[in-house]
Amino acid sequence: MAKVAFLGLGVMGYPMAGHLAARGHEVTVYNRTAAKSGAWVAQHGGRAAATPAEAAAGAEFVMACVGNDDDLRAVCTGADGAFAGMAAGTVFVDHTTVSAAVTREMHAAAAAGGIGFVDAPVSGGQAGAENGQLVVMCGGEEAIYARAEPVIASYAKACRLLGASGAGQLTKMVNQICIAGLVQGLAEGLHFAEKAGLDGRAVVEVIGGGAAGSWQMMNRYEPMIEDRFDFGFAVDWMRKDLGICLATANETGASLPVTALVDQFYKDVQKLGGGRWDTSSLIRRLRAMG
Repeated sequence: MAKVAFLGLGVMGYPMAGHLAARGHEVTVYNRTAAKSGAWVAQHGGRAAATPAEAAAGAEFVMACVGNDDDLRAVCTGADGAFAGMAAGTVFVDHTTVSAAVTREMHAAAAAGGIGFVDAPVSGGQAGAENGQLVVMCGGEEAIYARAEPVIASYAKACRLLGASGAGQLTKMVNQICIAGLVQGLAEGLHFAEKAGLDGRAVVEVIGGGAAGSWQMMNRYEPMIEDRFDFGFAVDWMRKDLGICLATANETGASLPVTALVDQFYKDVQKLGGGRWDTSSLIRRLRAMG
C-alpha cells in the first residue's frame, strides 16, 4: 500500500480516488473547489489539502485528472504546484487527456527535480471510472511505469506502456479518432432505420452480433433511440479532445478528414445547446435536419 495524492475530483477523478482508498492506499485529495474535496473525504476517509503542493507532500505517487493543458500546468508547476511538494524518487501519473507537447514539457520539468512522470490518459468514461474498469494508455520510462502500474491497477482493467513520454497521449488520440467515426456511423445507421420504418432495437439485436458490432453500438444505441443524452462523455470534452487530435495531425502530417468533419458535427450539437450532452447526441443533429 502506498501514500498517494489525487488531484482533480471531477466525474472521473472522484471515483478513481475512491478506488485507491478502497484498496487500502493512504489518499490525500485536492480539488480546485474545496467542497468537492470535503465531500470525498466524508465518503472515503483520507485527507483533503488546500493546494497541490500540500497534497503531494510526503506522497509516493501523485495522480492527476484535471481539464486541459493549462490545468495540468497549474497543478504541476509553481510554488503551489505538485512538483514543489514532491521529493526526488516519487512518481507523478497524469490521467488527463492533454497534448503530447504539454506532457513532454511536464515530463522534463519533473525530471529536473528527480521526479518520475507517466502520461496515462484513460478510456471507459464515467461508468468505467465508477466500476474500476478503465483502460489506461501510458507513456514514459519503463522502470517508472513499472512502479506506478500496481497503483493504477486500483481502477484499471487494462494498463499498458506504449512508449516514451507522450505515447500514452498519442494513443488516446487514436482512441478518440476511432470513436468519432463510430458514433457518427451509428447515428446515421439508426437515423436511417427510423426513416425507413424499422425497429431500431431489433436492428441492433441482429447486426450487433455481426461485423458492424462495437462497444459504441451496444452501449449507445438505447440513448440514441430514446433521445436521452443527460449522461456520459460530454460533447464539450470530445471537441477538446478532437481539437488536440487535429492539431497533432497538422504537426505530424496525418490526414484526418472524417475526424475533422465529425468535429464540425459536434460543433452543430453545441449550437443546439448540447455542450454537456453525451457524445451519442450526434443523432439529434440528424433529427434536427429533418
